Amino acid sequence: MSLLPVILSGGSGTRLWPLSREAYPKQFLPLTGEHTMLQETALRLDPLAEEHPRLGLHVQEPLVVCNEAHRFLVAEQFRLLGRDCGPILLEPVGRNTAPALTLAALAARSGHQGASDADQPDPVLLVMPADHTIADAPGFRSVVADGYVLAETGAVITFGIVPTKPETGYGYIRQGEPYAHGGLGGDAFRLQAFVEKPDLETAETYLASGEYLWNSGIFMLRTSVWLGLIERFRPDILDACEAALAAGGRDGDFQRVGVEQFSACPSDSIDYAVMERLSADATASGDELPAAVVLPLSVGWSDVGAWSALWEVREQDAAGNVLDGDAFVHDAENNLVLAQHRMVAAVGVDNCIIVETPDAVLVVDKDRAQDVKAVTQFLKSAQRSEHRHHQRVHRPWGAFESIDAGGRYQVKRLTVSPGESLSLQMHHHRAEHWIVVSGTARVTCDDKRFLLAENQSTYIPVGATHRLENPGKVPLEIIEVQSGGYLGEDDIVRFEDVYNRTAGEG
Repeated sequence: MSLLPVILSGGSGTRLWPLSREAYPKQFLPLTGEHTMLQETALRLDPLAEEHPRLGLHVQEPLVVCNEAHRFLVAEQFRLLGRDCGPILLEPVGRNTAPALTLAALAARSGHQGASDADQPDPVLLVMPADHTIADAPGFRSVVADGYVLAETGAVITFGIVPTKPETGYGYIRQGEPYAHGGLGGDAFRLQAFVEKPDLETAETYLASGEYLWNSGIFMLRTSVWLGLIERFRPDILDACEAALAAGGRDGDFQRVGVEQFSACPSDSIDYAVMERLSADATASGDELPAAVVLPLSVGWSDVGAWSALWEVREQDAAGNVLDGDAFVHDAENNLVLAQHRMVAAVGVDNCIIVETPDAVLVVDKDRAQDVKAVTQFLKSAQRSEHRHHQRVHRPWGAFESIDAGGRYQVKRLTVSPGESLSLQMHHHRAEHWIVVSGTARVTCDDKRFLLAENQSTYIPVGATHRLENPGKVPLEIIEVQSGGYLGEDDIVRFEDVYNRTAGEG
């Protein structure tokens, strides 16, 4: 008996700007503990088989579906855990959750790399967003165990969050009559209907009735059941995903899909494509369809969809303040103050979100936290980089950070991880001067190849073919001084690249 976690990691987390950026969104950040949200999602199920031995269950390593631009971030997050999640399924463009799950189900049917000989060819899929937090992990696993029992019989499970307030930012699930099945440790109900995000008055009615749950976006069902349902309801999505997988191939830790084929795939959510058609309201005609069941979850769940949500799930002091970093408050209540780069002090203010990063500061009323998207929209329209990148920009070989820049020069700090290397490349418009701060560098410059130790330097002329490598066992730190008429990141001609990046990719 086999369970395959499917982690959907396609979100951009723009409402948590400036901490979350397009190139480094919230699932890769440690917002609620020592691990990132993606890592916590992967680790959450580890004790499941041990805690529930009656299931005789084997939990496979997760199958991650992510934006192609984030592939190295995902791989690095699992490497830091000492875990294998390959092959990571790459989406060249976003097409919502139904195509993402269909890609995962097709991959599971053909044989997931993390599967063992004991795994079934038709595993139960537990579909989870990568950017949710759950305070009561054992409680979550207990409900998942119940879901597994039902999914094994062919039922389709959705998990509804027991609401704690009249929330207008979530969709709702209406639960129907109890769903009787032996061997469950908790409640189960027929899925009556999905409901769109309500206004406040309607949300208060939902809360008072006790019949409605928040839609968590977490699902559980057999691989064959999903593929059968998507073929029945959205064969166009299935056809596009099959064509995309057939046109793709393995690339190291990654499973690529055909760009043209997947770009042609319709965009739809799991809810709209399938789940709404399985609800009791939609199946009153008596069609032969799998049972749609909702399991209530009361486990301290949050999608951390805004700064106000992060304030709610973090530990608060006696005045209701959440402080992170070098932060100080006086005569202030119910604030979230996050300082990454310098000391931040707040005096005599209440109900504020204050977030400081090396290149941006956000101040917003906590009740207006959803409006942070206006900032990212402005940055995009002004073609500014702050919506996409932090000051420290991550690369598969390490990272770089801009220190200073002028009309014809730019200074960066490069950190190259042990054993990693930049591509063999050249620039048409800029020269570079490299100074080793710590570690050992192996440099290729045209037909020369040599080592540089701490405090040594070299010059790379315009048009020279060059490469920087770290042959050592500690990080290599370089100060790079660029000079020339154009210093953009797109002035790179790659000849060789161990990461198989495209010409326009960072």
